Amino acid sequence: MIRILYRDQHLVALDKPADLALLADRSGAPCLWDGLPGLLGARPYLVHRLDKGTSGVLLVALDRQTQSALTRAFTQRQIDKYYLAWVAGRLDAAGTQIIDLPLKPGRKSRYRVAGARDAIVRDRRGWHIDAADPEGHPSLTRLRVLAHDGDRTLVLLAPVTGRTHQLRVHLAWIGHPILGDSLYGKPGTAQQAAPRLLLHCHKLVVRGRGMFRAAPSDAWPPVRRGS
Repeated sequence: MIRILYRDQHLVALDKPADLALLADRSGAPCLWDGLPGLLGARPYLVHRLDKGTSGVLLVALDRQTQSALTRAFTQRQIDKYYLAWVAGRLDAAGTQIIDLPLKPGRKSRYRVAGARDAIVRDRRGWHIDAADPEGHPSLTRLRVLAHDGDRTLVLLAPVTGRTHQLRVHLAWIGHPILGDSLYGKPGTAQQAAPRLLLHCHKLVVRGRGMFRAAPSDAWPPVRRGS
């Protein structure tokens, strides 16, 4: 079910379900975009994207002028994005940490850190890389640990840049892949097993337009007491 979080004459904020592609792909499976004209009673205009497995806040413009303004705002980093993710392993970090690892295209539609894995360095501020590939694109993510639950960790992620698969690659390369991520992890293992990709866009702050928020669904794993 696609839930409308907010609507005015220019903009709609939706709560995108997990495991529903935004746009049509070669599989021929239903996609969110095909159903939007009927749901909204208007033509939608694409502003930004969420991966098929990712749930949460998705903005859609209702006219070309708003589309251009919001696309420019995303490009110029004038929209603050906040994601929740469950990751494998116990990640201990105090305060806000920075993952500063440039990315570049990898094999088979994947992306990778632009450098060797053993060149990644962790210090009190976070993670960076020595001897980065000069062809890599700067990629920055802010991370804060919210809770631990056994051998997994709930984190809040704020991507500063907006590279394809940035959050998934960053978490995997620092050794804490997102639960259920079959592209950058091993979800068949007990540590990373999950019924879906546990990545959720829970808040977008658009300067001059407001804040849009979506709570995770009931299927989202709760934090158990005493964790």
